[in-house]
Amino acid sequence: MFDRIADLPAHPLIVHATVVFTPLLAALVIAYAAVPRLRDRIGWAVALSAFAAPVSAVAAKLSGEALARRMTGGGPYPAPVEEHSALAGVLVPLTVLLGAAALALVLLTRPGRATGPSKAARAATALVSAVAVLLALAVGYYAVLTGHSGATSVWGA
Repeated sequence: MFDRIADLPAHPLIVHATVVFTPLLAALVIAYAAVPRLRDRIGWAVALSAFAAPVSAVAAKLSGEALARRMTGGGPYPAPVEEHSALAGVLVPLTVLLGAAALALVLLTRPGRATGPSKAARAATALVSAVAVLLALAVGYYAVLTGHSGATSVWGA
């Protein structure tokens, strides 16, 4: 299913969505958590990218595995492909977790809440914000490492 699109390898096509949506989600979450006055303006973008980034990351991982199987005939992966796959194996679950944390943050801070959040709700929001920012930093880091290792495995140094 994730092997080919119009007789072209799917991975190079799908990975472009991941390259856009994953860092975008990380940047939006940091902005949303750090600058509360932006929340009304970017909440929709955070929510949309909270779905787009994990879906594209999973699709990129599956298409990459299909491409690697096709290229190696099911044999062992070359070292650069193995490294790229291992990094993607970290990036994908981090991106899924960041998507969930982003949605939780948007829900916790949505406008129109009753008379204001309770002390417990403020504490929960602060905790989710901190976790989301840490996940965003980790996702940004692993997105760069994974992308670089993939480019290196294709283009060399």
